[in-house]
Amino acid sequence: MNKYKNLAMNTVIFAVGSFSSKIFSLLLNNLYTKHFSPSGFYTKTLLDTLLLFMVPVFTFSLTEAVVRFGLDRKHDKAAVFTTAAVITAGGLAVMALLSPFLRFIPFLRQINGYTFLLVVYILASSARALCSQFVRAREMVKLFSLDGILTTMTMFIFSLIFISGMDMGVSGFMLAGICSDLGSAVFLFIAAGLRRYFDMSRFDAPLGKKMLRFSLPLVPTAVMWTFTGFSDQIFIGNIHSDKVFTGVDAAGIYSAATKVPNLVSMVATVFFQAWNMSAITENESADREAFYEKVFASFEAMLFIGAAGLMLILRPLSALIINYSTFPEYATAYRYTPLLIAAAVFTCLSFFLNGIYTATGHTKNAFWSIFAVCMVNIVLNLCLIPEWGIQGAALATFMSYLLCYCIRMIDARYYVPFRFSPAKNFLNTGLLLTMCGFWIFQPSGYFIMLVLTAAVIAALNFRPMLLTVNKLLRRES
Repeated sequence: MNKYKNLAMNTVIFAVGSFSSKIFSLLLNNLYTKHFSPSGFYTKTLLDTLLLFMVPVFTFSLTEAVVRFGLDRKHDKAAVFTTAAVITAGGLAVMALLSPFLRFIPFLRQINGYTFLLVVYILASSARALCSQFVRAREMVKLFSLDGILTTMTMFIFSLIFISGMDMGVSGFMLAGICSDLGSAVFLFIAAGLRRYFDMSRFDAPLGKKMLRFSLPLVPTAVMWTFTGFSDQIFIGNIHSDKVFTGVDAAGIYSAATKVPNLVSMVATVFFQAWNMSAITENESADREAFYEKVFASFEAMLFIGAAGLMLILRPLSALIINYSTFPEYATAYRYTPLLIAAAVFTCLSFFLNGIYTATGHTKNAFWSIFAVCMVNIVLNLCLIPEWGIQGAALATFMSYLLCYCIRMIDARYYVPFRFSPAKNFLNTGLLLTMCGFWIFQPSGYFIMLVLTAAVIAALNFRPMLLTVNKLLRRES
């Protein structure tokens, strides 16, 4: 099977698993907003973010190295898995010892009382991540996708039990995540026969050093991504303004507003799971640049068409994902979504370019680009939130991720100089921002203008996307 067919086939397999699981995720968000106040939703999001923050820090982002080295036929897979597991266990032990100090961080006061559950959740999540990424490294994509479905189903069932049935609130959310991730880790360990790959005699210290050299630059990158993605809520929750609505309730509403844009990321994640594998395995191919050019063109077109489509169904979709029945404050969340949808597009494009750094081994470049973005995001939040509140945070997010895309498009193409159309990207961005403006200011007849603008975006991208997909599905290499 040629590289294009392989990418397409893996994308379809990942899509089956991801879309099935994301349906349950949408139902979960409805459950959370029904049972959690905006303040409680902010606490839940804060715990989620700490998980995303602490896992790469204390596991050294070794799951990325597991995929990179596990796919490389030069390395023994048992040595890769055993070495990663041992180093990860050491890092998590340090995390458990340091976790009591979290309560002394001022902006984490919302998580008081949840520290022990957070530690257990991190342990369970890290175990699942190690197992699932090693399954990917063995190219068992069907099992990987099946696990995604089962994990989300169990998360949904446990959430119904602990949150809806037992009314345990945020603690119920944590317990559901722990049970779901532990179940996934056990399932993968048995189904994929991972016991055969864990052998302490196969621990390889030199390989461990190579893996750490690869993954350690990814740690600050992951931390910066997490902080940039969540800093808006921290600032909204802690900045006090006499002009606009801020505080923990405002932060909870903003968090709810991010759920619709997450649909863009959901579609992109399906692609990334297959793309990272293809980018690594095709890194030495002779027509690498042409491969990147074709795939990027299709991916960019898909993102802009998808974002425009989400803009058209924004209100009914928000009502489906966010439950307003118990806490009517959530009903305003959709007003802050348009700029976040635009931000999600450039987040996904930036992740595509990050694949170049991973495939070529230049992971330090990923750190410097997101570091610049993080600093800009902090400054923008401090300037915009006191004046424009939640909408200011959304604008700061969009501008930050747009900057990340621009930096990486210039830098990453130094390593893989594929062609792209700046003019087309600029036009697409302008049209998408025009749709954002219609939603934010809602002039007379704004919905008709939304439809017309979306039609222009579709016309600009639909034919090129079809042509690119046809190229990707050709049988010749």
